[in-house]
Amino acid sequence: MAHRLRTVGLDFVETAPVRLVFAREMSAAPEAVFRALAEDVPGWADWYSAISRARPLDDGARRDVRLKGGTRFEETVIAAKEPEVYAYRVDVTNAPGMRALVEEWRLLPAGTGTRVQWTFAADGTAAFRLVLRAARTGLGRAFRDAVLSLDRRIAA
Repeated sequence: MAHRLRTVGLDFVETAPVRLVFAREMSAAPEAVFRALAEDVPGWADWYSAISRARPLDDGARRDVRLKGGTRFEETVIAAKEPEVYAYRVDVTNAPGMRALVEEWRLLPAGTGTRVQWTFAADGTAAFRLVLRAARTGLGRAFRDAVLSLDRRIAA
């Protein structure tokens, strides 16, 4: 059963009860990484293994994302400042216990490449927050693998 989440802004990345932050360097330039994140939404399914389908809505202002296993997200892009930041808020999901979620991808120059920092900021029931904290290692591994895969995709 899908439910609507609390509407939050980009500042939620700093104030969320649960903040998971991961970082990794890529050889691709920030502009290329930004384009892959913001302009090639369907391509996410090719490099982020947890995603089975992603599609832009409303000329890229919103997104519809499906994860393997059946979790669905309807998202609103809340920041798209090339080449520095791409962030979105989940508005509707079928994930139980979630009350608010923002994901921010911050792109910083690192030599000729990019340092990618992903912040997963969430609020939910006590059980949801506990599960999310326990999933930190798995989310970190998924992020690492996704960044490596995206870097290979951009290089090709």
